[in-house]
Amino acid sequence: MTDLVPAKEKPAVRPARPFFSSGPCAKRPGWTPEALKGALVGRSHRSKPGKAKLKDAIDRTKRLLGVPEDYRLGIVPASDTGAVEMALWSLLGARPVDLFAWESFSEDWVTDTVKQLRLPNTRLFKAPYGELPDLTQYLPGNDAVFVWNGTTSGVKVPDGDWISPNRDGLTICDATSAAFAMELPWDKLDVVTFSWQKALGGEAAHGMLVLSPRAVKRLETYTPPWPLPKIFRLTSKGKLTEGIFQGETINTPSMVAVEDWLDALTWAENLGGLKALIARANANLKMLEDWVAKSQWAGFLARDPKTRSNTSVCIAITDPWFVALSDEAKAETAKKLAALLEKEGVALDIGGYRAAPPGLRIWCGATVETSDLKALTPWLDWAYGQIKNT
Repeated sequence: MTDLVPAKEKPAVRPARPFFSSGPCAKRPGWTPEALKGALVGRSHRSKPGKAKLKDAIDRTKRLLGVPEDYRLGIVPASDTGAVEMALWSLLGARPVDLFAWESFSEDWVTDTVKQLRLPNTRLFKAPYGELPDLTQYLPGNDAVFVWNGTTSGVKVPDGDWISPNRDGLTICDATSAAFAMELPWDKLDVVTFSWQKALGGEAAHGMLVLSPRAVKRLETYTPPWPLPKIFRLTSKGKLTEGIFQGETINTPSMVAVEDWLDALTWAENLGGLKALIARANANLKMLEDWVAKSQWAGFLARDPKTRSNTSVCIAITDPWFVALSDEAKAETAKKLAALLEKEGVALDIGGYRAAPPGLRIWCGATVETSDLKALTPWLDWAYGQIKNT
């Protein structure tokens, strides 16, 4: 077991890259602004070369993730949030909805569905931070809305066994911190959303929307009773707007961000594809699991290893001294811990999410090097000792 009062001397080795933010996430190893030199700046995204780059981004993303050929994938506005809300506003209302929530973003989709769209036929299954609700409550005749990975709790869905292959409803899955790090059972998912700023370290503001044939059929046979703003419209005259899934974006994308995404895809492809990305994320989680197993002050917010995220890893402070503090003192202590690590330049932006229990959140996706996590853990022990004994 490690000492609760680590040595006063600072560790000798620092992480080469202290970027452990859960979004935007670390750029791929070796990234420099030189990667953007091919960006189609000063040109229309609707020009022939502009469309070609956007189509390339779509096709390569689809191939890297193993998205089925008959699924559509498109680039949409407003990051993952825009992609999720586009799906909710366009598809919900045709059937009752089962909502699953266990952290802040899944709670946001509950708010959208119940308070904004005001759908009457909803069922909510909720779990506290660190736990997963009972997914087996899902009724296959209903639509389902859920996150695959709870970005702010570090709790993931372990598999898709709870989703019936013979369902009549649609499954709408926010997978923004799961894509490129976890296996997604595409045959069980009808709508999948994610952003560029998560697992491959892309730039912000752009989302991606994946639609199964069943989701397309819903779009073409169901018209929601509420008005849809332009950036949410996926159909025209009752038919899917196919251009969206061929690089004809609804609004103007950043061609610099597109170039950055293409660079991230090239890195992932050269690395060995999805399996290699997942292996890197798993190795990073294993590094933290080995450290936690020896720690007397740190644990995981997600206690069940089967549901523990390998990307947004949430560290709980389990030291009895900390547990005995008031809620206000816990929050202040956790903030001081993250601030000290940032001041030392060894870990940037790893404070727990503001709505989550006080602790740390360390991104472990594929763009993070295991060697940097190995260098970080002694600093975590050192910083906690400094905070506890001041």
